[in-house]
Amino acid sequence: MGIAIGIDLGTTNSAAAVVDPTGMPRIVRNRDGANTTPSVVLLQDYGAGDEPLIGVQAKQHASRVGSDVAQHVKRYMGESSWRFDSATGSSYTSEEISAMILRRLKEDVEMQMNVPVTDAVITVPAYFDDARRLATRHAGEIAGLNVLGVLNEPTAAALAYGVSTRGNTHETVLVYDLGGGTFDVTILNVSGGDFTVLATDGDRRLGGYDFDSELQLMIDEQVRSQGGPSCLDDLNTLNVVREQAEQVKKTLSSAPTATVQIAAGNASYRVTIERAEFERRIERLLRRTRDLVIDTLESARLNWSDISRVLPVGGSTRVPAVRAMLKTLSGKEPDTSINPDEAVALGAAVQAALLAPESQETVGYLGGRSAVEGYIGAPVRVQDVTSQGLGVLVLDENEKDEINSIIIPRNTPLPANETTTVKTVYDYQSEVKFRVTQGDDRDPDFVTLVGEATLRMPPYPKGAPLSITYSYDRNQIIHAEVKDLTSGILLGTFSIERVSNLKEAQVEESKKRIGGMTIM
Repeated sequence: MGIAIGIDLGTTNSAAAVVDPTGMPRIVRNRDGANTTPSVVLLQDYGAGDEPLIGVQAKQHASRVGSDVAQHVKRYMGESSWRFDSATGSSYTSEEISAMILRRLKEDVEMQMNVPVTDAVITVPAYFDDARRLATRHAGEIAGLNVLGVLNEPTAAALAYGVSTRGNTHETVLVYDLGGGTFDVTILNVSGGDFTVLATDGDRRLGGYDFDSELQLMIDEQVRSQGGPSCLDDLNTLNVVREQAEQVKKTLSSAPTATVQIAAGNASYRVTIERAEFERRIERLLRRTRDLVIDTLESARLNWSDISRVLPVGGSTRVPAVRAMLKTLSGKEPDTSINPDEAVALGAAVQAALLAPESQETVGYLGGRSAVEGYIGAPVRVQDVTSQGLGVLVLDENEKDEINSIIIPRNTPLPANETTTVKTVYDYQSEVKFRVTQGDDRDPDFVTLVGEATLRMPPYPKGAPLSITYSYDRNQIIHAEVKDLTSGILLGTFSIERVSNLKEAQVEESKKRIGGMTIM
Protein backbone atom coordinates (compact mmCIF):
# COMPACT_ATOMS: atom_id res chain seq x y z
CA MET A 1 0.00 0.00 0.00
CA GLY A 2 1.30 3.41 -0.90
CA ILE A 3 0.88 6.88 0.56
CA ALA A 4 -0.10 10.31 -0.76
CA ILE A 5 2.26 13.28 -0.63
CA GLY A 6 2.16 16.97 -1.43
CA ILE A 7 4.66 18.37 -3.91
CA ASP A 8 5.66 21.96 -4.55
CA LEU A 9 7.11 21.77 -8.06
CA GLY A 10 9.00 25.06 -8.16
CA THR A 11 10.89 26.99 -10.80
CA THR A 12 14.11 27.07 -8.77
CA ASN A 13 13.44 24.67 -5.87
CA SER A 14 10.97 21.86 -5.17
CA ALA A 15 9.86 20.12 -1.99
CA ALA A 16 7.74 17.21 -0.79
CA ALA A 17 5.69 16.87 2.37
CA VAL A 18 3.36 14.45 4.16
CA VAL A 19 0.78 14.70 6.91
CA ASP A 20 1.79 12.75 9.98
CA PRO A 21 -0.65 10.65 12.05
CA THR A 22 -1.36 13.64 14.33
CA GLY A 23 -2.70 15.63 11.36
CA MET A 24 0.29 17.99 11.11
CA PRO A 25 2.06 18.42 7.75
CA ARG A 26 5.84 18.12 7.66
CA ILE A 27 8.56 18.39 5.05
CA VAL A 28 10.33 15.17 4.06
CA ARG A 29 14.06 15.74 3.64
CA ASN A 30 15.69 14.61 0.41
CA ARG A 31 18.60 12.17 0.13
CA ASP A 32 21.02 15.08 0.61
CA GLY A 33 19.48 15.89 3.98
CA ALA A 34 17.89 19.15 2.73
CA ASN A 35 14.27 20.29 2.90
CA THR A 36 14.26 21.58 -0.67
CA THR A 37 15.69 20.23 -3.92
CA PRO A 38 16.95 22.55 -6.69
CA SER A 39 14.76 22.07 -9.77
CA VAL A 40 17.83 21.47 -11.91
CA VAL A 41 18.46 18.43 -14.13
CA LEU A 42 21.89 17.42 -15.41
CA LEU A 43 21.63 14.84 -18.18
CA GLN A 44 24.81 12.81 -17.85
CA ASP A 45 26.11 10.55 -20.61
CA TYR A 46 28.08 7.49 -19.61
CA GLY A 47 27.60 5.73 -22.90
CA ALA A 48 24.25 4.18 -22.12
CA GLY A 49 21.97 7.14 -22.80
CA ASP A 50 21.01 10.01 -20.55
CA GLU A 51 21.20 9.51 -16.78
CA PRO A 52 19.55 12.39 -14.93
CA LEU A 53 21.33 13.89 -11.93
CA ILE A 54 18.95 16.18 -10.05
CA GLY A 55 19.33 18.70 -7.28
CA VAL A 56 22.26 20.47 -5.67
CA GLN A 57 24.97 18.58 -7.58
CA ALA A 58 23.28 19.36 -10.89
CA LYS A 59 23.05 23.02 -9.86
CA GLN A 60 26.75 23.10 -9.01
CA HIS A 61 27.56 21.57 -12.37
CA ALA A 62 25.48 24.24 -14.11
CA SER A 63 27.98 26.90 -13.03
CA ARG A 64 30.72 25.03 -14.88
CA VAL A 65 29.11 23.48 -17.96
CA GLY A 66 25.58 24.73 -18.42
CA SER A 67 24.78 23.24 -21.80
CA ASP A 68 23.92 19.84 -20.31
CA VAL A 69 21.69 21.30 -17.63
CA ALA A 70 17.96 21.99 -17.75
CA GLN A 71 16.64 24.54 -15.25
CA HIS A 72 13.75 27.00 -14.83
CA VAL A 73 11.68 24.54 -16.86
CA LYS A 74 8.47 25.48 -15.07
CA ARG A 75 8.40 28.70 -17.10
CA TYR A 76 7.94 26.57 -20.22
CA MET A 77 5.45 24.05 -18.85
CA GLY A 78 2.97 23.00 -21.50
CA GLU A 79 4.65 24.92 -24.34
CA SER A 80 4.77 22.57 -27.31
CA SER A 81 7.63 24.45 -28.98
CA TRP A 82 10.00 24.07 -26.01
CA ARG A 83 12.50 21.22 -26.02
CA PHE A 84 15.69 20.46 -24.14
CA ASP A 85 18.30 18.73 -26.28
CA SER A 86 20.84 16.64 -24.41
CA ALA A 87 24.43 15.90 -25.45
CA THR A 88 23.32 12.41 -26.56
CA GLY A 89 20.99 13.93 -29.12
CA SER A 90 17.81 13.17 -27.19
CA SER A 91 15.06 15.78 -26.98
CA TYR A 92 12.79 16.24 -23.95
CA THR A 93 9.54 18.13 -23.36
CA SER A 94 8.98 20.32 -20.31
CA GLU A 95 6.66 17.61 -18.97
CA GLU A 96 9.44 15.01 -19.20
CA ILE A 97 12.07 17.19 -17.51
CA SER A 98 9.55 18.04 -14.78
CA ALA A 99 8.74 14.33 -14.42
CA MET A 100 12.40 13.63 -13.68
CA ILE A 101 12.28 16.14 -10.81
CA LEU A 102 9.01 14.67 -9.53
CA ARG A 103 10.45 11.15 -9.65
CA ARG A 104 13.45 12.29 -7.63
CA LEU A 105 11.11 13.78 -4.98
CA LYS A 106 8.95 10.63 -4.99
CA GLU A 107 11.96 8.36 -4.55
CA ASP A 108 13.44 10.56 -1.82
CA VAL A 109 10.23 10.24 0.22
CA GLU A 110 10.24 6.47 -0.34
CA MET A 111 13.86 6.26 0.85
CA GLN A 112 13.18 8.33 3.96
CA MET A 113 9.89 6.68 4.94
CA ASN A 114 10.43 3.14 3.61
CA VAL A 115 6.98 3.02 2.07
CA PRO A 116 5.83 3.36 -1.59
CA VAL A 117 4.48 6.71 -2.78
CA THR A 118 1.52 6.22 -5.11
CA ASP A 119 -0.48 9.46 -5.00
CA ALA A 120 0.28 13.16 -4.98
CA VAL A 121 -1.17 16.64 -5.06
CA ILE A 122 1.07 18.92 -7.13
CA THR A 123 0.92 22.69 -6.81
CA VAL A 124 0.80 25.19 -9.66
CA PRO A 125 0.82 28.99 -9.86
CA ALA A 126 -2.70 30.33 -9.48
CA TYR A 127 -2.41 32.03 -12.85
CA PHE A 128 -1.50 28.85 -14.77
CA ASP A 129 -3.94 28.25 -17.61
CA ASP A 130 -5.61 24.98 -18.57
CA ALA A 131 -2.75 23.83 -20.80
CA ARG A 132 -0.12 24.33 -18.09
CA ARG A 133 -2.27 22.68 -15.42
CA LEU A 134 -2.82 19.68 -17.66
CA ALA A 135 0.90 19.57 -18.49
CA THR A 136 1.65 19.47 -14.74
CA ARG A 137 -0.74 16.52 -14.33
CA HIS A 138 0.97 14.79 -17.25
CA ALA A 139 4.38 15.36 -15.64
CA GLY A 140 3.12 13.69 -12.48
CA GLU A 141 1.70 10.74 -14.42
CA ILE A 142 4.97 10.33 -16.35
CA ALA A 143 6.76 10.25 -12.98
CA GLY A 144 4.62 7.29 -11.94
CA LEU A 145 2.22 9.18 -9.68
CA ASN A 146 -1.54 9.10 -9.46
CA VAL A 147 -2.23 12.84 -9.42
CA LEU A 148 -5.07 13.42 -6.96
CA GLY A 149 -5.27 17.06 -8.00
CA VAL A 150 -3.40 20.24 -8.81
CA LEU A 151 -3.63 22.98 -6.19
CA ASN A 152 -2.98 26.69 -6.53
CA GLU A 153 0.18 27.64 -4.68
CA PRO A 154 -1.27 30.55 -2.68
CA THR A 155 -4.20 28.38 -1.61
CA ALA A 156 -1.73 25.73 -0.49
CA ALA A 157 0.17 28.31 1.57
CA ALA A 158 -3.07 29.46 3.21
CA LEU A 159 -3.90 25.83 4.04
CA ALA A 160 -0.52 25.46 5.72
CA TYR A 161 -1.09 28.65 7.69
CA GLY A 162 -4.62 27.66 8.69
CA VAL A 163 -3.50 24.24 9.88
CA SER A 164 -0.64 25.82 11.86
CA THR A 165 -3.23 27.81 13.83
CA ARG A 166 -5.17 24.59 14.54
CA GLY A 167 -8.28 26.20 13.13
CA ASN A 168 -8.24 29.02 15.67
CA THR A 169 -8.36 31.80 13.13
CA HIS A 170 -11.19 33.71 11.50
CA GLU A 171 -9.69 36.26 9.16
CA THR A 172 -9.18 37.47 5.61
CA VAL A 173 -5.67 36.67 4.40
CA LEU A 174 -3.79 38.09 1.43
CA VAL A 175 -1.15 35.67 0.15
CA TYR A 176 1.68 37.36 -1.76
CA ASP A 177 3.46 34.51 -3.53
CA LEU A 178 6.70 35.51 -5.25
CA GLY A 179 8.30 32.29 -6.43
CA GLY A 180 11.39 31.67 -8.50
CA GLY A 181 9.64 32.13 -11.83
CA THR A 182 6.04 33.16 -11.14
CA PHE A 183 4.03 35.62 -9.07
CA ASP A 184 0.54 35.13 -7.63
CA VAL A 185 -1.64 37.09 -5.25
CA THR A 186 -4.68 35.51 -3.66
CA ILE A 187 -7.19 36.72 -1.08
CA LEU A 188 -8.92 34.11 1.09
CA ASN A 189 -11.30 33.90 4.00
CA VAL A 190 -9.87 31.47 6.55
CA SER A 191 -12.34 30.42 9.21
CA GLY A 192 -11.70 27.25 11.20
CA GLY A 193 -11.60 24.53 8.58
CA ASP A 194 -13.08 26.65 5.78
CA PHE A 195 -10.70 28.10 3.20
CA THR A 196 -12.60 30.25 0.70
CA VAL A 197 -10.74 32.02 -2.09
CA LEU A 198 -12.27 35.40 -2.96
CA ALA A 199 -10.00 36.56 -5.78
CA THR A 200 -6.70 35.71 -7.43
CA ASP A 201 -4.38 37.16 -10.08
CA GLY A 202 -0.79 36.79 -11.15
CA ASP A 203 1.98 36.88 -13.70
CA ARG A 204 3.58 33.63 -14.80
CA ARG A 205 6.60 35.53 -16.19
CA LEU A 206 7.61 37.37 -13.04
CA GLY A 207 9.62 35.98 -10.15
CA GLY A 208 12.88 35.83 -8.26
CA TYR A 209 14.52 34.74 -11.49
CA ASP A 210 13.97 38.28 -12.78
CA PHE A 211 15.61 39.73 -9.66
CA ASP A 212 18.61 37.50 -10.36
CA SER A 213 18.69 38.70 -13.98
CA GLU A 214 19.01 42.30 -12.79
CA LEU A 215 21.90 41.31 -10.54
CA GLN A 216 23.57 39.54 -13.45
CA LEU A 217 23.39 42.75 -15.47
CA MET A 218 24.81 44.73 -12.53
CA ILE A 219 27.73 42.32 -12.16
CA ASP A 220 28.39 42.43 -15.89
CA GLU A 221 28.36 46.23 -15.92
CA GLN A 222 30.94 46.38 -13.14
CA VAL A 223 33.24 43.85 -14.82
CA ARG A 224 33.11 45.80 -18.08
CA SER A 225 33.71 49.10 -16.24
CA GLN A 226 36.96 47.57 -14.97
CA GLY A 227 38.05 46.78 -18.52
CA GLY A 228 36.87 43.19 -18.58
CA PRO A 229 34.83 41.38 -21.24
CA SER A 230 31.08 40.93 -21.16
CA CYS A 231 30.14 38.11 -18.81
CA LEU A 232 27.00 37.46 -20.81
CA ASP A 233 28.67 36.38 -24.06
CA ASP A 234 30.45 33.28 -22.76
CA LEU A 235 28.20 30.45 -21.54
CA ASN A 236 30.55 29.18 -18.82
CA THR A 237 31.14 32.70 -17.44
CA LEU A 238 27.41 33.42 -17.59
CA ASN A 239 26.66 30.31 -15.56
CA VAL A 240 29.13 31.44 -12.88
CA VAL A 241 27.55 34.89 -12.82
CA ARG A 242 24.09 33.34 -12.44
CA GLU A 243 25.24 31.38 -9.39
CA GLN A 244 26.95 34.43 -7.89
CA ALA A 245 23.89 36.62 -8.52
CA GLU A 246 21.73 34.24 -6.49
CA GLN A 247 24.23 34.37 -3.61
CA VAL A 248 24.38 38.17 -3.82
CA LYS A 249 20.58 38.36 -3.54
CA LYS A 250 20.66 36.23 -0.39
CA THR A 251 23.48 38.30 1.12
CA LEU A 252 21.69 41.58 0.41
CA SER A 253 18.69 40.31 2.35
CA SER A 254 20.70 40.80 5.55
CA ALA A 255 23.59 43.11 4.59
CA PRO A 256 23.81 46.50 2.82
CA THR A 257 26.50 45.30 0.38
CA ALA A 258 27.71 42.05 -1.17
CA THR A 259 31.12 41.43 -2.77
CA VAL A 260 32.05 38.63 -5.19
CA GLN A 261 35.03 37.67 -7.35
CA ILE A 262 34.27 37.06 -11.01
CA ALA A 263 36.71 35.32 -13.35
CA ALA A 264 36.19 36.58 -16.90
CA GLY A 265 38.61 36.21 -19.76
CA ASN A 266 42.07 35.82 -18.26
CA ALA A 267 41.52 38.01 -15.22
CA SER A 268 39.57 38.19 -11.97
CA TYR A 269 37.38 41.14 -11.04
CA ARG A 270 36.13 42.26 -7.64
CA VAL A 271 32.49 43.31 -7.80
CA THR A 272 30.54 45.02 -5.00
CA ILE A 273 26.77 45.35 -5.22
CA GLU A 274 24.91 47.80 -2.98
CA ARG A 275 21.45 46.94 -1.71
CA ALA A 276 20.19 50.46 -2.43
CA GLU A 277 21.16 50.19 -6.10
CA PHE A 278 19.70 46.70 -6.37
CA GLU A 279 16.42 47.94 -4.92
CA ARG A 280 16.37 50.78 -7.43
CA ARG A 281 16.86 48.30 -10.28
CA ILE A 282 14.02 46.02 -9.19
CA GLU A 283 11.59 48.85 -8.44
CA ARG A 284 9.76 48.33 -11.75
CA LEU A 285 9.34 44.60 -10.96
CA LEU A 286 7.96 45.37 -7.51
CA ARG A 287 5.59 47.88 -9.08
CA ARG A 288 4.18 45.13 -11.31
CA THR A 289 3.42 42.98 -8.26
CA ARG A 290 2.00 46.00 -6.43
CA ASP A 291 -0.42 46.73 -9.28
CA LEU A 292 -1.61 43.12 -9.32
CA VAL A 293 -2.19 43.21 -5.55
CA ILE A 294 -4.32 46.35 -5.91
CA ASP A 295 -6.28 44.83 -8.82
CA THR A 296 -6.97 41.68 -6.82
CA LEU A 297 -8.16 43.69 -3.85
CA GLU A 298 -10.57 45.52 -6.14
CA SER A 299 -11.76 42.23 -7.70
CA ALA A 300 -12.59 40.96 -4.22
CA ARG A 301 -14.42 44.25 -3.52
CA LEU A 302 -12.34 44.77 -0.37
CA ASN A 303 -10.32 47.53 1.23
CA TRP A 304 -7.07 47.16 3.16
CA SER A 305 -9.06 47.53 6.36
CA ASP A 306 -10.76 44.23 5.45
CA ILE A 307 -7.44 42.36 5.26
CA SER A 308 -6.43 40.77 8.56
CA ARG A 309 -3.07 39.34 7.52
CA VAL A 310 -0.51 39.61 4.71
CA LEU A 311 1.28 36.31 4.17
CA PRO A 312 4.50 36.42 2.08
CA VAL A 313 5.35 33.14 0.35
CA GLY A 314 8.31 32.20 -1.85
CA GLY A 315 12.02 32.63 -1.25
CA SER A 316 12.23 36.02 -2.95
CA THR A 317 9.89 37.55 -0.34
CA ARG A 318 12.96 37.59 1.91
CA VAL A 319 14.23 40.55 -0.13
CA PRO A 320 13.81 43.52 2.27
CA ALA A 321 12.38 45.75 -0.48
CA VAL A 322 9.54 43.27 -1.01
CA ARG A 323 8.51 43.25 2.63
CA ALA A 324 8.91 47.03 2.88
CA MET A 325 6.64 47.48 -0.15
CA LEU A 326 4.03 45.17 1.36
CA LYS A 327 4.10 47.02 4.68
CA THR A 328 3.78 50.41 3.00
CA LEU A 329 1.00 49.21 0.72
CA SER A 330 -1.08 47.36 3.31
CA GLY A 331 -0.25 49.25 6.49
CA LYS A 332 0.45 45.87 8.08
CA GLU A 333 3.61 44.06 9.06
CA PRO A 334 3.89 40.96 6.81
CA ASP A 335 3.37 37.72 8.75
CA THR A 336 6.57 35.63 8.68
CA SER A 337 5.33 32.85 10.97
CA ILE A 338 5.55 30.18 8.27
CA ASN A 339 8.63 29.26 6.23
CA PRO A 340 8.18 30.88 2.78
CA ASP A 341 10.16 28.06 1.13
CA GLU A 342 8.09 25.25 2.65
CA ALA A 343 4.55 26.60 3.07
CA VAL A 344 3.33 25.51 -0.38
CA ALA A 345 4.54 21.91 -0.03
CA LEU A 346 3.02 21.70 3.46
CA GLY A 347 -0.35 22.89 2.17
CA ALA A 348 -0.18 20.44 -0.72
CA ALA A 349 0.36 17.64 1.80
CA VAL A 350 -2.78 18.71 3.65
CA GLN A 351 -4.79 18.61 0.42
CA ALA A 352 -3.29 15.20 -0.41
CA ALA A 353 -4.42 13.89 2.97
CA LEU A 354 -7.91 15.27 2.35
CA LEU A 355 -8.16 13.63 -1.09
CA ALA A 356 -6.36 10.35 -0.41
CA PRO A 357 -8.34 7.11 -0.26
CA GLU A 358 -9.46 6.26 3.27
CA SER A 359 -7.52 3.01 3.10
CA GLN A 360 -4.28 4.98 3.21
CA GLU A 361 -5.02 6.10 6.74
CA THR A 362 -4.03 2.64 7.90
CA VAL A 363 -0.45 3.35 6.87
CA GLY A 364 1.33 4.34 10.05
CA TYR A 365 3.27 7.14 8.43
CA LEU A 366 0.24 8.92 7.08
CA GLY A 367 -2.51 10.98 8.55
CA GLY A 368 -5.58 11.28 6.34
CA ARG A 369 -8.67 13.47 6.36
CA SER A 370 -9.71 12.34 9.84
CA ALA A 371 -6.28 13.21 11.25
CA VAL A 372 -6.28 16.68 9.63
CA GLU A 373 -9.81 17.47 10.77
CA GLY A 374 -9.06 16.11 14.22
CA TYR A 375 -6.02 18.37 14.48
CA ILE A 376 -7.92 21.46 13.30
CA GLY A 377 -11.01 20.54 15.26
CA ALA A 378 -13.40 21.08 12.37
CA PRO A 379 -14.32 19.67 8.93
CA VAL A 380 -12.08 21.07 6.19
CA ARG A 381 -13.49 22.66 3.05
CA VAL A 382 -11.37 24.30 0.33
CA GLN A 383 -13.24 26.59 -2.08
CA ASP A 384 -11.05 27.94 -4.88
CA VAL A 385 -11.89 30.21 -7.84
CA THR A 386 -11.10 30.36 -11.53
CA SER A 387 -7.83 32.15 -12.12
CA GLN A 388 -8.73 33.13 -15.69
CA GLY A 389 -11.90 33.68 -17.65
CA LEU A 390 -13.11 30.99 -20.04
CA GLY A 391 -14.72 31.96 -23.32
CA VAL A 392 -15.35 31.24 -26.98
CA LEU A 393 -14.55 33.21 -30.15
CA VAL A 394 -17.70 34.51 -31.88
CA LEU A 395 -18.68 37.22 -34.37
CA ASP A 396 -19.80 40.55 -32.93
CA GLU A 397 -23.34 41.87 -33.29
CA ASN A 398 -22.50 43.20 -36.77
CA GLU A 399 -21.13 39.81 -37.83
CA LYS A 400 -17.94 41.49 -39.03
CA ASP A 401 -15.30 41.23 -36.31
CA GLU A 402 -14.39 38.33 -34.09
CA ILE A 403 -14.59 38.87 -30.34
CA ASN A 404 -13.95 36.81 -27.24
CA SER A 405 -17.22 36.05 -25.50
CA ILE A 406 -16.53 35.27 -21.84
CA ILE A 407 -18.69 32.45 -20.48
CA ILE A 408 -17.09 31.87 -17.07
CA PRO A 409 -15.49 35.03 -15.67
CA ARG A 410 -12.28 35.07 -13.65
CA ASN A 411 -12.73 34.55 -9.88
CA THR A 412 -15.84 32.39 -10.29
CA PRO A 413 -16.09 29.80 -7.45
CA LEU A 414 -15.03 26.26 -8.41
CA PRO A 415 -16.34 23.94 -9.65
CA ALA A 416 -18.00 26.25 -12.18
CA ASN A 417 -20.64 25.49 -14.76
CA GLU A 418 -22.10 28.09 -17.14
CA THR A 419 -24.12 28.02 -20.36
CA THR A 420 -24.38 30.55 -23.18
CA THR A 421 -26.23 30.59 -26.51
CA VAL A 422 -24.65 31.21 -29.93
CA LYS A 423 -26.16 31.17 -33.42
CA THR A 424 -25.08 29.79 -36.77
CA VAL A 425 -23.74 32.44 -39.16
CA TYR A 426 -24.89 31.18 -42.57
CA ASP A 427 -27.71 29.13 -44.16
CA TYR A 428 -27.59 25.35 -44.00
CA GLN A 429 -24.40 25.28 -42.02
CA SER A 430 -23.55 21.61 -41.44
CA GLU A 431 -20.74 21.95 -38.94
CA VAL A 432 -19.65 24.43 -36.30
CA LYS A 433 -16.14 25.17 -35.09
CA PHE A 434 -15.59 26.12 -31.47
CA ARG A 435 -12.42 27.85 -30.37
CA VAL A 436 -11.98 27.83 -26.61
CA THR A 437 -10.15 30.71 -24.95
CA GLN A 438 -8.74 31.65 -21.57
CA GLY A 439 -8.43 35.27 -20.61
CA ASP A 440 -10.54 38.22 -19.63
CA ASP A 441 -10.32 40.52 -22.66
CA ARG A 442 -12.89 40.82 -25.47
CA ASP A 443 -10.05 41.27 -27.96
CA PRO A 444 -8.92 37.83 -29.28
CA ASP A 445 -5.34 39.14 -29.51
CA PHE A 446 -5.17 39.38 -25.71
CA VAL A 447 -6.45 35.93 -24.74
CA THR A 448 -5.01 32.43 -25.08
CA LEU A 449 -6.46 29.95 -27.54
CA VAL A 450 -6.71 26.79 -25.43
CA GLY A 451 -7.95 24.51 -28.15
CA GLU A 452 -10.68 23.89 -30.64
CA ALA A 453 -13.26 21.36 -31.71
CA THR A 454 -15.46 20.91 -34.78
CA LEU A 455 -18.94 19.33 -34.41
CA ARG A 456 -21.41 18.21 -37.09
CA MET A 457 -24.98 19.56 -36.99
CA PRO A 458 -28.21 19.49 -39.04
CA PRO A 459 -28.26 22.07 -41.92
CA TYR A 460 -30.60 24.67 -40.45
CA PRO A 461 -31.21 28.19 -41.80
CA LYS A 462 -28.92 30.93 -40.55
CA GLY A 463 -29.42 31.89 -36.92
CA ALA A 464 -30.07 28.41 -35.55
CA PRO A 465 -29.40 28.51 -31.78
CA LEU A 466 -26.81 26.34 -30.07
CA SER A 467 -26.06 26.22 -26.36
CA ILE A 468 -22.50 25.88 -25.10
CA THR A 469 -21.96 24.64 -21.56
CA TYR A 470 -18.51 25.18 -20.13
CA SER A 471 -17.32 23.78 -16.85
CA TYR A 472 -14.16 24.06 -14.80
CA ASP A 473 -13.43 21.25 -12.41
CA ARG A 474 -11.60 21.84 -9.12
CA ASN A 475 -8.28 21.45 -10.92
CA GLN A 476 -9.30 24.16 -13.42
CA ILE A 477 -9.34 21.68 -16.28
CA ILE A 478 -11.89 22.53 -18.98
CA HIS A 479 -14.91 20.43 -19.98
CA ALA A 480 -17.49 21.50 -22.52
CA GLU A 481 -20.59 20.31 -24.40
CA VAL A 482 -22.81 21.68 -27.18
CA LYS A 483 -26.57 21.22 -27.59
CA ASP A 484 -28.70 21.84 -30.69
CA LEU A 485 -31.55 23.93 -29.24
CA THR A 486 -33.75 23.40 -32.32
CA SER A 487 -33.95 19.65 -31.80
CA GLY A 488 -32.86 19.50 -28.16
CA ILE A 489 -30.17 16.97 -29.13
CA LEU A 490 -26.69 17.00 -27.59
CA LEU A 491 -24.28 17.49 -30.49
CA GLY A 492 -21.30 16.35 -28.51
CA THR A 493 -18.96 16.77 -25.63
CA PHE A 494 -15.90 18.80 -26.48
CA SER A 495 -12.86 16.70 -26.99
CA ILE A 496 -10.68 19.78 -27.00
CA GLU A 497 -7.62 19.45 -29.20
CA ARG A 498 -5.39 21.44 -26.88
CA VAL A 499 -2.80 23.50 -28.62
CA SER A 500 0.08 22.75 -26.31
CA ASN A 501 -0.39 19.42 -24.52
CA LEU A 502 0.80 15.88 -25.01
CA LYS A 503 -1.59 13.34 -26.46
CA GLU A 504 -2.48 10.30 -24.34
CA ALA A 505 -0.22 8.07 -26.44
CA GLN A 506 2.67 10.52 -25.94
CA VAL A 507 2.14 10.47 -22.18
CA GLU A 508 2.28 6.68 -22.19
CA GLU A 509 5.44 6.70 -24.29
CA SER A 510 7.02 9.23 -21.94
CA LYS A 511 6.12 7.03 -18.95
CA LYS A 512 8.15 4.19 -20.48
CA ARG A 513 10.99 6.51 -21.48
CA ILE A 514 11.41 8.29 -18.14
CA GLY A 515 10.43 5.22 -16.12
CA GLY A 516 13.35 3.34 -17.62
CA MET A 517 15.89 5.90 -16.40
CA THR A 518 17.89 5.77 -13.20
CA ILE A 519 17.30 9.05 -11.38
CA MET A 520 20.19 10.28 -9.21
